[in-house]
Amino acid sequence: MGLGSTAKKLQGLSDRAEAMYKQVQQLQKRIISLEEEMDETHDTVNRIDHQLTEQRELLLAIADEQGIDGEEILADAAIDDVDLEEAEDATDGDATAADAEDGETEA
Repeated sequence: MGLGSTAKKLQGLSDRAEAMYKQVQQLQKRIISLEEEMDETHDTVNRIDHQLTEQRELLLAIADEQGIDGEEILADAAIDDVDLEEAEDATDGDATAADAEDGETEA
């Protein structure tokens, strides 16, 4: 093997290493950008959660002034949500059972 072919191989390796280094730098920039977006999203979620808590307290206070039991309404709504979820799950289960009877399976 001549010196020329060794130099070509080294140049090829050097070129590939440089390309990989650029890709790593791009990935690093993307990760940093994603981390910044995640932090911003976290802050936004916390702010919205705080505002939602304030609004709930305000609505409960207004309901109390009007002689309405806000906690009871919220409890009823939670029960309704659970009932709705159970009904949807039962409907999904019926469809899966019907598919199984027809010889079909879900992916």
